[in-house]
Amino acid sequence: MNKRLVLILILTVLTVFLAGCGDFNKEITVDSEGFWSKYVVWPLVSLIIVFKELLGSYGLGIVVVTIIIRLVLLPLMIKQTQSSKKMQEIQPELNALKVKYKSKDAVTQEKYRTEMQKIMSERKVNPAAGCLPVIIQMPILFGFYHAISRMNVTYDIGKFLWFELAAPSITLAIIAGLIQFVVLRTGPAMANPQMKVMMYIMPVMIMVFGSFLPAALALYWVIGNIISFIQNVFIYKPFKKKEVVPVKVGGKKK
Repeated sequence: MNKRLVLILILTVLTVFLAGCGDFNKEITVDSEGFWSKYVVWPLVSLIIVFKELLGSYGLGIVVVTIIIRLVLLPLMIKQTQSSKKMQEIQPELNALKVKYKSKDAVTQEKYRTEMQKIMSERKVNPAAGCLPVIIQMPILFGFYHAISRMNVTYDIGKFLWFELAAPSITLAIIAGLIQFVVLRTGPAMANPQMKVMMYIMPVMIMVFGSFLPAALALYWVIGNIISFIQNVFIYKPFKKKEVVPVKVGGKKK
């Protein structure tokens, strides 16, 4: 991942978190003031309440709202996975370019970047597309955290199965992390050495954060990642082995 995109992602997370961090332990109602409370947290809370009234529990409400959010984001997620799949397909060509232009001098590296951009342009690949869904999900993720925290002050959100939704659950955090690992194993990470690192970092991060955040947030991760797994199965077909044809560099030997 480009360093600039990583920086943008970090700044987005900090901005979103700081936008509402002062209100996380306050009650939430339709009359709550502030942009974050009014337009991010309360819509999520009210939607969860609607499905709680229909289904009988806040846990089921959270599950349904999670599914709705993922369905709304689905076109963007599909575009992301298709872009990642294209990156996976052109990876042998990019690796061949690295071999062809392995010299580190400025002229050679400029030729390398030019040919790399040409390949990406011809194949209509945008490496930045993979970061957009992550950035878009961050306000939703922090909105969920604030919604659950403030709902716990305002209401008794109870349990889902045997998990107390307002309290941390190490078990649910571990489940969320393991499912995240499966999602990454069935996605483009396996064919990309740079993304492969995230395959081990992301699940651990989810387990760590999920162990002290409300279990409702871990539940959001579990349901969301199950949907991602199903999506990967249909798009990447991870269980169908494919023969990778190596890309040759240079012309025929005389």
